[in-house]
Amino acid sequence: METIDTLALVLGASWAAGINLYAAILVLGYLSLTGHVVLPPGLEALSDPLVLGVAGMMYFIEFFADKTPGVDSGWDAIHTFIRIPAGALLAAGAASGIDVSQSAELAAALVGGTVAAGSHFTKSGSRLLINTSPEPVTNWTASIAEDLAVIGALWAALNYPLAFLAMFIVFVALLIWLMPKLWRALKSLYQRISAFFNGTEKSTQTNMTEGRSETLKSLFHAASSADNGSHK
Repeated sequence: METIDTLALVLGASWAAGINLYAAILVLGYLSLTGHVVLPPGLEALSDPLVLGVAGMMYFIEFFADKTPGVDSGWDAIHTFIRIPAGALLAAGAASGIDVSQSAELAAALVGGTVAAGSHFTKSGSRLLINTSPEPVTNWTASIAEDLAVIGALWAALNYPLAFLAMFIVFVALLIWLMPKLWRALKSLYQRISAFFNGTEKSTQTNMTEGRSETLKSLFHAASSADNGSHK
């Protein structure tokens, strides 16, 4: 059963890191600090007040950035280089809960990085599509749902590991089904944006050409009028 608990924590921590890293650190650190759970040695640092303070500050910033259309996608792009490595580190730290070799911890880090990448790209890709909607309600709803999912998933991984593993299998199945559709939707969105800007550029070039033609015609007529006046 200890192996099941560790596996659930490895997958849960890395999955949550890909969605909202700072919320994941706050949940794990707070539960450890208050004695609700006992984290593996590799994750004990999460309960340090300094770590919790920094994570809390970053979560405060992300709370608003993640709910602002456009800003959230920029935030996600930057955190591609933060959430995935952090997911790998959390997974390796969770694996230290059982007596495993360094190679096993490295394997856990690779799995954790992959899981964090999957949840991160699913979130960021979905947000790009959501941002095409002019109203902000959908964006706020998605962001709040993600925060609640992080809390719920970590709580389940720590208290009901078998239930969490079952939900994780469902997530992987949905991810396999969703990723091709998400990729096609993002590709279509990119093509529409490119077509819009290309059309605007062509329209601008056409207007500039027409403007130059009108200017030349005006100059020609002015020169002709001046020439006729001099002959008279």
